[in-house]
Amino acid sequence: MKIKNRTRKAFVFIACSVFMLSCSTNKYAETDKVYKKLAKNFSKAIRATPPTDQKIDSLNNEQFFVGTVNMGIRKPNYVIIHHTAQESTAQTLKTFTLTKTAVSAHYVVGRDGKVYQMVNDYLRAQHAGIGKWGNVTDMNSCSIGIEMDNNGTTDIWTEAQINSLCALLATLKKKYSIPTANFIGHADYAPTRKPDPNNFPWKTLAKKGFGLWYDDELQLPPADFDTTSALRIIGYDVKNLGAAITAFKRHFVGTDLTPQLTEPDKLILYNLYKKYM
Repeated sequence: MKIKNRTRKAFVFIACSVFMLSCSTNKYAETDKVYKKLAKNFSKAIRATPPTDQKIDSLNNEQFFVGTVNMGIRKPNYVIIHHTAQESTAQTLKTFTLTKTAVSAHYVVGRDGKVYQMVNDYLRAQHAGIGKWGNVTDMNSCSIGIEMDNNGTTDIWTEAQINSLCALLATLKKKYSIPTANFIGHADYAPTRKPDPNNFPWKTLAKKGFGLWYDDELQLPPADFDTTSALRIIGYDVKNLGAAITAFKRHFVGTDLTPQLTEPDKLILYNLYKKYM
């Protein structure tokens, strides 16, 4: 009997030690619990038949629900790339696990190439905010947000970081059939508010099929080439034309971010305009 008691006590001690060790090694254990609770609540809302508090019959003030057999889960159609504008991956992970910040992303890619997933691809992360790309004004609801660990003032993107990003993008593109043109930057979507990702190697990504790029040989545009319409067709919100031009140049030119199109800029714009038509 004493042996059994000792064995039981030893087992309890080991189990407690393992539990305490796991908690000490995962400093995000508490926020992981909150994530799981939120996901569970979302699943309850989806399973509710009929949905609660949704009186859709205005005549009888009743709900009539008939479940269809033809349905599927919503999937992302865009990828938005950001830079964190912070000094480390750890700082960003902390920012995205504080309720008061109200911001998040699906993935964070560290300078060492390590990829952290923070939101399930099918859920809505809070990364894009107010903006417009084409006809899309709620990018959070139809995109995956990827934060690249970079403070925004350096043009240094490590090889490990870009390689990991490209591997992740390849997976997302294949899994969700995301069109090549739908890999864009935060500044493209929100040109009046955001400059990210700054000094980013978009050409490297485009060569791998993540975003469009202009050809090596460029043709002169016709004399009546409408640059404002071209920017709009590509996707830019031209209500603030200067901001749209700067965002375009940040993505495709990389130098001279003044809000005016030079003649070489127009060559690039014309080439891309034809690709997006």
